[in-house]
Amino acid sequence: MWRLVSRSVSAFATHDLATPTVVPRYSVVNHSMASNSSSSSAVSARRRIHATAQQLKPVVGLTSTSFKYQKSHEPPETVRDTPYFIDNNFVNSNTNKFIDLLDPATNLLVTRVPQMTEEEMKAVVVSAEKAFKSWRNTTVLARQQIMFRFVHLIKENWDRLAASITLEQGKTFIDAKGDVLRGIQVAEAAIAAPELLKGEVLEVAKDMETRTYREPLGVTAAICPFSKLSCSIVSISSCSPKLTIPIDFPAMIPLWCIPIATITGNTLILKPSERDPGASMILAELVHKAGFPEGVVNVIHGAHKTVDFILDEPVIKAISFVGGNKAGEYIFSRGSANGKRVQANLGAKNHAAVLPDCNKQHFINSVVGAAFGAAGQRCMALSTLVMVGETKDWLFDIAEAAKKLRVDGGFEEGADLGPVISSESKERILSIIDSAENEGATILLDGRNYVNSKYPDGNFIGPTIIVDATPDMTCYKQEIFGPVLVCLNVETIGGAIELINKNEYGNGVAIFTRSGPTAENFRRNIESGQVGINVPIPVPLPMFSFTGNKRSIAGGGANTFYGKPGINFYTQLKTVTALWQSHDPIAEKAAVHMPTLQ
Repeated sequence: MWRLVSRSVSAFATHDLATPTVVPRYSVVNHSMASNSSSSSAVSARRRIHATAQQLKPVVGLTSTSFKYQKSHEPPETVRDTPYFIDNNFVNSNTNKFIDLLDPATNLLVTRVPQMTEEEMKAVVVSAEKAFKSWRNTTVLARQQIMFRFVHLIKENWDRLAASITLEQGKTFIDAKGDVLRGIQVAEAAIAAPELLKGEVLEVAKDMETRTYREPLGVTAAICPFSKLSCSIVSISSCSPKLTIPIDFPAMIPLWCIPIATITGNTLILKPSERDPGASMILAELVHKAGFPEGVVNVIHGAHKTVDFILDEPVIKAISFVGGNKAGEYIFSRGSANGKRVQANLGAKNHAAVLPDCNKQHFINSVVGAAFGAAGQRCMALSTLVMVGETKDWLFDIAEAAKKLRVDGGFEEGADLGPVISSESKERILSIIDSAENEGATILLDGRNYVNSKYPDGNFIGPTIIVDATPDMTCYKQEIFGPVLVCLNVETIGGAIELINKNEYGNGVAIFTRSGPTAENFRRNIESGQVGINVPIPVPLPMFSFTGNKRSIAGGGANTFYGKPGINFYTQLKTVTALWQSHDPIAEKAAVHMPTLQ
């Protein structure tokens, strides 16, 4: 029985800051009409993606920053449609197609996200293209000063950003603050652009030199993970909503792109997830306040049609994407076919090999945090244990540690993990746990029947540990993206390396051992882009780069995120060779042959 303690937390006030202009088409939904937690039929109705015309009275002067991102799961007094962002203005879409966004802890309506019209998206492209002409000629030092202000504003609005993530995505408030922190770190690293953008020069011959310059690409785009409609864009008949993966970092992923794309002189069109766009809208507000010119950063919304528009629009030169494999492979192939640069981080199945000589308590604490934090909804979650030799006897200790975790609403004090993002995600995760049991694995710790008495309609799953799994089981082959730890047994470290290398994914891997030679052997022979030695989630800090491999990153890992490779992705090299001679004192006639060393 999971321990449950429910406490209410008073709401907190948002910062009262000057906001960008808003075009007055802002609709307000009466919450009592939109949702009723006591009615199961109403809950079902709220979960639909609908296409109904707006027939609500417009309200003038509201912006996305008017959302009271309160530090609780209480129903908001009013539910407003999410605007898009163009030329430093928040504008309400003229579309009649919206996606309901629900609080994962309550399944109450939070906002409606528009599926924008093609005309609106074209206007955004025109805005970004126009802005690029002047932005590219802004000095890197001027762009650096804007980035300093942007980072400062993010820190000032840290709680607002975190609250939006908890309300829309479900992770605990403290974990959401960590989401923002990792984004801040990338933005801070981008401030080093004057050093990273420096070209090279070499005197290659007498009176001759060759120089390289880094220049921006133009209009770029970032597609954040999207969930429910992913299969519609890939047109795979066997795909279903249950197989899609939601966004895991609503602040960090946009901040992988906004700082680096813009400080290198590009403009950016950001498409946040339709499941949790709130953090992106706050970041858009901060873009304006930091002093970015109109059109340098614009934000659009939608699902598969919006993605196809980005992939096919000739003006857009480069695309970044983080998300699931089917959608990511589609984005990479279609975008590349249209002549765009594409960086795409895809699925993952992160393993840890556990040796008997490791620090046992450190290992247990590490794996429980890495497997169940954020309810397992992160691409680098440690979802798979490879227990070497006698370490399989430690599984009961892991289960006892996991039992101590508190599953609750993300705003509740002391919550360790919150709900998963949607009822569809919950159903998909439960079906994978069921399949493990049906295929012969043992459910050592079962969180399928967890119910939170304060939030009975929430998408909660308790920590679950599956043992005696084998590589042919569904629970091993699929990315679960939930609070589920799958455990396999091998006899030797060689067997662990062989098992891990056969997996199609290569995002991250860890080894727990006190032996330096064993760790070095593992490092040399393991096929994964990011390796942790006694570190459960080896995500590099932004002075390095996010370097997954195999099917975890499209294109063989040529284009990776942040760090120096991130600068490379958003710039193109221009090489200039110059000869400074007033006359040629040697040649009697023009040479037509290739140069020689003579």
